[in-house]
Amino acid sequence: MPVREFRSVAEMNRPHWRDLGDPQLLEAIAAPWTAGAATVGHRFPPGVYRHRSIESLNALTEEWALANVRAFHATRTPALPR
Repeated sequence: MPVREFRSVAEMNRPHWRDLGDPQLLEAIAAPWTAGAATVGHRFPPGVYRHRSIESLNALTEEWALANVRAFHATRTPALPR
């Protein structure tokens, strides 16, 4: 991580902007996206789904949420001995 020097305390709160041609701009944009994808990783099937009732919508959404939780735990926690 680079070290930045300040002449006064007021300069510390100033945001660090990157210009359009700055090579570090793409890295600064990609870093939060990569971190978010690595930590969250929620996946939903692509497409548009029609439902006859709100109950069927809620059931499908719950099914997707449970699948995401199972996938998260499968990749993050070691298997416990039986």
